[in-house]
Amino acid sequence: MHYDTYLTQHRTRAADLRAEADAHRLATAAKQPYAMRTRLGWTLVEVGLRLAAPRPVLAH
Repeated sequence: MHYDTYLTQHRTRAADLRAEADAHRLATAAKQPYAMRTRLGWTLVEVGLRLAAPRPVLAH
């Protein structure tokens, strides 16, 4: 067996995975300004749903 061949393939694949991870990290960092807007939007939806839901009537 030629272990050098497998080692070369491993190093190439590891370099590809690192490059892919870096690209993903950069893409995720570029989307950060929208994260606050999304969180605020879902919070407003939740508040609206709570206001629209009928409240149980308490018996005296």
